[in-house]
Amino acid sequence: MVKRLDDKVVVITGASSGIGRATALEFARQGAAVILAARRMAALHEVAEECVEAGGRAMVVPTDVTDRRAMQHLADRAIEAFGGIDIWVNNAGVIAFGRFEDIPDEVFEQVVRTDFFGTVHGCRAVLPHFLDRGEGIVINTASMVSNIGQRYATPYTAAKFAVRGFSESLRQELVDEPGIHVCMVMPASIDTPLWQHAANYTGRAVKPLNPIHPPEEVAAAILALARNPERERFVGTEGRIAAVSNAMAPQLTERALAHTIERDMFQNRSAPATSGGVMTAMPEYQGASGGWIEPKPPRRPFSWTNLTLFLLPVVLASRPLGNGRTRHVW
Repeated sequence: MVKRLDDKVVVITGASSGIGRATALEFARQGAAVILAARRMAALHEVAEECVEAGGRAMVVPTDVTDRRAMQHLADRAIEAFGGIDIWVNNAGVIAFGRFEDIPDEVFEQVVRTDFFGTVHGCRAVLPHFLDRGEGIVINTASMVSNIGQRYATPYTAAKFAVRGFSESLRQELVDEPGIHVCMVMPASIDTPLWQHAANYTGRAVKPLNPIHPPEEVAAAILALARNPERERFVGTEGRIAAVSNAMAPQLTERALAHTIERDMFQNRSAPATSGGVMTAMPEYQGASGGWIEPKPPRRPFSWTNLTLFLLPVVLASRPLGNGRTRHVW
């Protein structure tokens, strides 16, 4: 039987919707105390009520993760209320779509401040507490694009690459602290309101790439890391396939992914330029799901993304060498 988490105290940023909301509910169902942080007070109280109904304890602390002092306040409130923190989930994130030259400077910088520096501020707030206790788990939400670039998402991809590098470096600094773990979860395309909240300067309405995974899959992965910490965990095979393909054939992988994004990331309608929820929180779309998954989606073992990226290493492996011999890597 999988152990419950009744005695655990969990801080979750970005808890008002999407992956954060789904994760809070999963921890609550296991009896944990959850401290919910995000910019939207009303949405946080709604999540807190659901967490209590699910069997957990909940506290709301409205927090802007780009504010270092606000993040320290979040940690202090959690410790004062529950006596300590066991697990800290750096999950808050925003995204901006558009060509690099079309995304305004202030929007670009805010994405990086939220997605990367929000993670840094979370670690600064909780790490001293973990060092004093000699134990604790940090779970940083990265992305499959922490391993490979994404067209029309330069600030988001840059921030997620930074989260990955930061997590790996911090893990090295804690190598002699066996009770403290720094984990990463790397989701693929997830059905959350991130897409409705996105800044968009492409001129076209955006949507998640296929295949789309429910946010509960990411929540389950985060829960698994809380029980048995690992360095990293992918959600969706697409991320692992893309990472392997990019390592073996980066130029081919980049071209394939760029063309896949051009085909699959846009709806058939135009959209006005907007900063979305990047600069200021949007009151709409507070659920865990963004409504992108059909109630009964057709079975499809591979998306075009999966199929293209899966075949790249095979093509590369069979490519003739200069001396007429054939390359084999399996």
